[in-house]
Amino acid sequence: MSEPATVDTPLKKLVGDKTAKALASHLDLHTAGDLVYHFPRRYDERGEHTDIRSLDVGEQVTVLAQVQRTAVRPMRQRRGNLLEVTVGDGSGGVLTLTFFGNQAWRERELRPGRWGLFAGKVTEFRGKRQLNGPEYVLLGEGGDGEAAVSDDIEEFAGALIPVYPAAAAVPTWVIARCVRVVLDTFTPPDDPLPSAVRASRKLVGLGAALTEIHRPSSKETLHQARRRLKWDEAFAVQVTLVQRKHRAADWPARPRPAGPGGLLEAFDARLPYELTAGQREVGVEIAADLATPHPMHRLLQGEVGSGKTVVALRAMLQVVDAGGQAALLAPTEVLAAQHHRGMLDLLGPLGRAGELGSAEHATRVELVTGSLGAAARRRALGEVASGAAGIVLGTHALLYEGVDFADLGLVVVDEQHRFGVEQRDALRAKADQPPHVLVMTATPIPRTVAMTVYGDLEVSTLSQLPRGRSPIASHVVPAAEKPAYLERAWRRLREEVAAGHQAYVVCPRIGDGPTSDEEPPPEDDNGRRPPLAVTEVAPLLAEGPLHGLRIGVLHGRLPADEKDAVMRSFAAGDLDVLVATTVIEVGVDVPNATVMIVLDADRFGVSQLHQLRGRVGRGAAAGLCLLVSEAAEGSSARERLDAVASTSDGFTLAELDLEQRREGDVLGATQSGHRSHLRLLSLRRDADLIRDARAEAITLIEDDPELTRSPALAASVAALVDEDRAEYLEKG
Repeated sequence: MSEPATVDTPLKKLVGDKTAKALASHLDLHTAGDLVYHFPRRYDERGEHTDIRSLDVGEQVTVLAQVQRTAVRPMRQRRGNLLEVTVGDGSGGVLTLTFFGNQAWRERELRPGRWGLFAGKVTEFRGKRQLNGPEYVLLGEGGDGEAAVSDDIEEFAGALIPVYPAAAAVPTWVIARCVRVVLDTFTPPDDPLPSAVRASRKLVGLGAALTEIHRPSSKETLHQARRRLKWDEAFAVQVTLVQRKHRAADWPARPRPAGPGGLLEAFDARLPYELTAGQREVGVEIAADLATPHPMHRLLQGEVGSGKTVVALRAMLQVVDAGGQAALLAPTEVLAAQHHRGMLDLLGPLGRAGELGSAEHATRVELVTGSLGAAARRRALGEVASGAAGIVLGTHALLYEGVDFADLGLVVVDEQHRFGVEQRDALRAKADQPPHVLVMTATPIPRTVAMTVYGDLEVSTLSQLPRGRSPIASHVVPAAEKPAYLERAWRRLREEVAAGHQAYVVCPRIGDGPTSDEEPPPEDDNGRRPPLAVTEVAPLLAEGPLHGLRIGVLHGRLPADEKDAVMRSFAAGDLDVLVATTVIEVGVDVPNATVMIVLDADRFGVSQLHQLRGRVGRGAAAGLCLLVSEAAEGSSARERLDAVASTSDGFTLAELDLEQRREGDVLGATQSGHRSHLRLLSLRRDADLIRDARAEAITLIEDDPELTRSPALAASVAALVDEDRAEYLEKG
């Protein structure tokens, strides 16, 4: 009898060196535990179709299909024959499998009526979907009763056929064979879920769940297995978040209470407009947090234009009134400079301490960016270090050595998703005690994401738009189907300019030269043309449909002073049209801009499009956003654009965005570079389960904060939520 396998047993001891090396190099699977937790992507049933018609060109797929017919014909360009095998899935969708060379044995093998799993990359030739030279395994018996040719048939003896996330060199049937070998001797770890939770939530044991998810005996047992394993993932995340929130409540911080007669009171008195009810309510929450002896850790989310910056500025003034400093970290120099100008305008004499005409209790507002000259930098850093600058705005330049604060009391992170964990932490480390932290985002966060990724933060939401904001009408312009609509779009832009307004034209790419992080690759695997580029589109517009208008160009590769000059010119009305990349996505505020034309709109995400169109309609005149696309009617890309055009509700669009894109690793795998550790849990589909797991986690941690009475759970949490991810969660 072979030695029992545990989660730590190396795969080479179980499946052999060659297969173990392939699993390690192509799928990052090294131990029995890695493989047992490499769950099937889906399950197929013979006789049920896998919807071949929905496959995308360029996609690496595994399909369950039946051979319909075969044909052999001589190749034109070289000697030998081409075997074409047509397979179908029962839905009316068909794929052509092509095999080059003289392979009579394969023709005999792939007879009409045979079912198989076929794996390869989807291509298209003369309007037909194809798999060229696919890997395959045949299932069951052929039409004349002959046994299946593959040795792997045992993996697919059940009614439900597991299809694994695979690689070209390691197809799903190889993974299934390895899983069978491991499961035959596998001893599962101690069940980490407390028995009381398992009983109250009617969850099956861990060993049964791991067996059934790979070799389900029925749909019901498979459902039970998936539910149990999702609980493990959700519970580990929520236990970690609740633990950290519990510990953070004991951290010391200097209280920064609001006081009478200071900057905040004077600022409120000079505001040229009335705060919305939402701004007042959130302001009260933040003010109360700042007054406590424990660090605030709050997320402020709000629609584009909902007035988050004013809320943040009021919090910063409260901290300055209490003797501290506040720093705002912005993702781009354009946005940092705009915050600087905007706050100076709002503060007026309150932000010009030491200058003629300054107010009695004024402070200084300093801007620290990488493009500051040596003399300006020395002066700014001196103001920050002395404490004379109560409010400090900047980009990642704030994080550098040499930027020292006298008493950093509040860190505000704008558009927090643009920053890495290390960057945010570096700024927090500049305070003697943990500062209060306010993170802001204009990208609406679905409820389950807020509960999971930001579960250790208090969440405030601004949903009201300030008075004076105008509605934004959005329309899709189908450029390929109706070129006249695009011509009309350019005329519409000219009409707005003639009426005294301004416009944006947004492109997904900068243009020739080194690519930047904000750019997609020039050409995708399916051979689509490169995305339109700012440096190419701007001269074409100047010579064509926008001839005679004053056109400026803005993108991330321009020198900082040039970017600032362009934005100043646009804000001052010296430019009619700004042709830009997504560098304008956040924070850019030009009330006179009323129209935006987004070219190749299907190349942007849903939330990104919503962010972009928030740049127009910021004044008294109505806004117009035109989404230009060549995506075909009925395609998923077109449906996405139609959805954006149909609603201005950012939270509805955020749910759609979560539904359509790959969810990724909510524990920050993209930040830490590790493989995703959440394999089954869906933030979109499992909201109720996540909510229940959080409730159980709160009960458990209140009773046993360090899990001393649940050692198996503590070990499971440590394995799922390693130190990198735990820090990611903590730093928010």
